[in-house]
Amino acid sequence: MKKPFYRLTLSLLLLMPALILASGCASVKVKTDFDSEYDFSTLQTYRWATGKELNPDDVLAKNPLVRKRFVKSVDNVMAWKGFTLLESGDADFVIVMHAGAKERIRVDQTPGAAGIGFYGRRYYRGWYDPWWGAYGNTTTVSHYTEGTLVIDIVPWKTKELAWRGMGTKTIGEYNSEKQQKCIDAVVTKILNDFPPR
Repeated sequence: MKKPFYRLTLSLLLLMPALILASGCASVKVKTDFDSEYDFSTLQTYRWATGKELNPDDVLAKNPLVRKRFVKSVDNVMAWKGFTLLESGDADFVIVMHAGAKERIRVDQTPGAAGIGFYGRRYYRGWYDPWWGAYGNTTTVSHYTEGTLVIDIVPWKTKELAWRGMGTKTIGEYNSEKQQKCIDAVVTKILNDFPPR
């Protein structure tokens, strides 16, 4: 008996953190938002959210190897931007990273010719054009999984969200080397506008 397409199996769930990793990693859709009243110039050091600050049901929490690749990528971008990671002590801000996935449906329709009339002339609204469309139309329905990565910047003093970057992409399967390259491209694009200018 086949299970419904929208029902995620455990194996698929474990692949979800391969977020945003289909062909063309740079095509991720990115959105950012921030508190326009916050002074981002005061931020210099950061740490990662730990323990109770994390959601145990988050997709990345279910696959620590993939999470580690995302953390490495974020750390590299942050270092390039001049921020310092603190392993202990009070940092200026905390990075909270989480992910999710949803099943989606894509419907594509390819029009065909309505028919061939006398003398070989093509009629686009020809003699055979039923109410459901011209003869030869092809409709394709495909199911895919869309993953979203969210990176939150929370200043430690206020403990309120100051900046959020979100990237959405179709999920695919890759070996660890190609996965890291895609993760790097996605994280770089999400963090491109941090800190806001």
